[in-house]
Amino acid sequence: MTQDLYRRALLFGIAAGATGILSRVTPARAADALSVVCLEWTSAEMLLSLGITPRAVADVAGYRVWAAAPDLPESVLDLGSRGEPSMERIAIIKPDLIVTASGYGLDATRLQRFAPVETLKLYEGSATALFDTEREFLRLAAQTGRRPQAQQMIAKFFADLAAMRAELSTRKLPRVAVVSLFDDRHARVYGRNGLFQDVLDLIGVENAWTGETSAWGFATVGFEKLVTLGDCVIVSLQPVPANVEIRIRQSRLWAALPAVQRRQVMNIPAVWPFGGIAAADRFARFLQASLLRS
Repeated sequence: MTQDLYRRALLFGIAAGATGILSRVTPARAADALSVVCLEWTSAEMLLSLGITPRAVADVAGYRVWAAAPDLPESVLDLGSRGEPSMERIAIIKPDLIVTASGYGLDATRLQRFAPVETLKLYEGSATALFDTEREFLRLAAQTGRRPQAQQMIAKFFADLAAMRAELSTRKLPRVAVVSLFDDRHARVYGRNGLFQDVLDLIGVENAWTGETSAWGFATVGFEKLVTLGDCVIVSLQPVPANVEIRIRQSRLWAALPAVQRRQVMNIPAVWPFGGIAAADRFARFLQASLLRS
């Protein structure tokens, strides 16, 4: 699995660099002059990673809480809900490019009257989540005139992960279960098909959750399912809503988890689980730092 991810990343990077990808944005403009709107958070993350500030993003407040990075400047306008972005605001903005992602159920034909529409093809089952996001990152970078920057970022990302793997291999590492907590009885646990699983494979950390997951790489399970994982570290993604955190502290189900009893719960800052290279890198760094402190 790990070797295959590295091999495919390398081959795709070479192919993209050799053949090029024609931009659909007409007329061509400098990347810093493009007016781009993002209807979800992964495309916003990708553009910000390339040094391009979107003109507007759907659910700006949600991005700042759940995706968190790269920072979204105060100048970015809010398009409202990711599921139902404001067509009126898009019309007023008159963007050069509209970017969305598959899975949001938005009708591209309704948007094409405003500007060219690019739909990122993520979590469609044709490849690993990491390979999908790498491919789409390069494609978006090509359209906005930033392909060299994207290739450089990808190369550094894989080199950094290889270095992390080498450092972590000198330690006896626990198995980990990566979760998000939304109430006091259930957890979203991340595994096969997901971005986090690919990162875990690349840095040599074993995922304690081997059960079924959705096409998006997670399963929602009761706390009692986590008991069956046995000896492992629970890695809890922030944020946890304040009222939920209070109830979890009072939960007997949570208290019964072996990891809780052994004080083997690690909290890491917010990372968008369905994000791009920047999110994968952020997750890897937070996890590595936590493991090295344990």
